[in-house]
Amino acid sequence: MTPSGALRAVGRPALETLAAMGRITLFAASVLGHILRPPFYPREFFVQLLQIGWLSLPVVGLTTLFTGGALALQIYSGGARFNAESVVPSIVAIGMVRELGPVLGGLMVAARVASSIAAELGTMKVTEQIDALTTLSTNPMKYLAVPRVLAATLAVPVLVGVGDAIGIMGGWLVGITRLDFNSATYLRNTIDFLEAWDVGSGLVKGAAFGFIVAIMGCYHGMTSGRGAQGVGRATKSAVVAASIMILAANYILTEVFFTS
Repeated sequence: MTPSGALRAVGRPALETLAAMGRITLFAASVLGHILRPPFYPREFFVQLLQIGWLSLPVVGLTTLFTGGALALQIYSGGARFNAESVVPSIVAIGMVRELGPVLGGLMVAARVASSIAAELGTMKVTEQIDALTTLSTNPMKYLAVPRVLAATLAVPVLVGVGDAIGIMGGWLVGITRLDFNSATYLRNTIDFLEAWDVGSGLVKGAAFGFIVAIMGCYHGMTSGRGAQGVGRATKSAVVAASIMILAANYILTEVFFTS
């Protein structure tokens, strides 16, 4: 391969990635610009709040429950090498509320919600329902995207908070049943070592992750290709993009929140 050919092989994907990032940024800016401008669709918002929030609770709860239990076992096993088994309650609590609760909650919601939104809107585009909304003088961005983005941004922090509590409970159950911790001592150590900002930072991350999930689902759904293959590709792209962006945003937010 000639030097120019190699340069093109590297440059073309890079330019395509930058172009896609620009399109997503403009799409997100357009959604934000429509949030405070009438008309509003409260019924659509509450439907999406139910779909995204309440119906995602079982998967988030089960994920954090088992993760909290596994985390307690791992920390106890590692701490036993240094006679530091007593740190299990505090490390489980801090690890859940700062990192594992928001990230796992965001990824589970991405798997469930981003794929659902992309498939639904992609199907609407293929069957020309989005064009029909425009014909009926209804802005598809306000009717379809804004309620989903707003609902996800508000619902995911609540899911993260509930997931944090369930994850800590999972660690507590393992601690008192498998690791011979005293229940009162375990709970006291958990409360004493948690600070308000530990919990608050996780909730802020949850809001950011919810926004990312909904934006990715709406963008890929509303720009999907025609036919079944286009909808399938949009669904896959929405989940992959949302997952990668959640992990990247988690690092950035952690750097901002906890680097002095």
